[in-house]
Amino acid sequence: MRRLFLGGRRMSILVENLTVSYQRRPAVHHVSAEFSDGSMWAVFGPNGAGKSTLLKAVMGLQNADTGRVSWQGLARRDIAYLPQQSEIDRSQPMTVFELAAMGLWYEIGFFGRVNAARRARVYAALERVEMRDFAERRIAHLSNGQFQRVLFARMLAQNAKFLLLDEPFNAVDARTTYALLDVLRCCNQDGQAVIAVLHDYEQVRAYFPQTLLLAREKIAAGATEKVLTDGFLLQANAAVQKQESADWCGV
Repeated sequence: MRRLFLGGRRMSILVENLTVSYQRRPAVHHVSAEFSDGSMWAVFGPNGAGKSTLLKAVMGLQNADTGRVSWQGLARRDIAYLPQQSEIDRSQPMTVFELAAMGLWYEIGFFGRVNAARRARVYAALERVEMRDFAERRIAHLSNGQFQRVLFARMLAQNAKFLLLDEPFNAVDARTTYALLDVLRCCNQDGQAVIAVLHDYEQVRAYFPQTLLLAREKIAAGATEKVLTDGFLLQANAAVQKQESADWCGV
């Protein structure tokens, strides 16, 4: 695996003692973790475990009550973020190519020119997700699976060092899911770090070497085969149930 460095220093996303609350109820509670360059992490846990909240906090989309997130050796353009599909407006009058080309935004801005080299890069990203032949189709006319492929192409076109994905396979057909999982694996083999919020146990086991098991609090983190054990999974489920009680920490 190719390693990524900046001035001889490893790049990483560092989460330190992070607590994020909604209406004074912690969704993420004193969580610490480090995601290093070139790694491939799944964020996994029961429903209501705070997985999406953690990713949003990493991206600065949720304010922290305690702790902090720091990007070590990284700028915003180095991180590509794919939110849940339900958060994206599909009614905009744009083509598949235009949506994928938005991955160039941090490079050229809103009014920058998509020159021949950048155009070729966008088409290459569409080719990787099997959507090159749909480049001129309006996004409103795509299926869920096709739309998710285009969102992946937008992410690939950014050429980011870290790829962050929030539940990327919700409401997506199985063929598309496993095709895009293979794309993520190839990205990681090329040296890009991947952090994905997932809810499918088998996908995590098959594709992600490292897992953060979350139940609002960190239950375990590290090699997937050592984290996704019966004992830790039972502990995660019990933790979420306990945290629903009135006397659980509200700070």
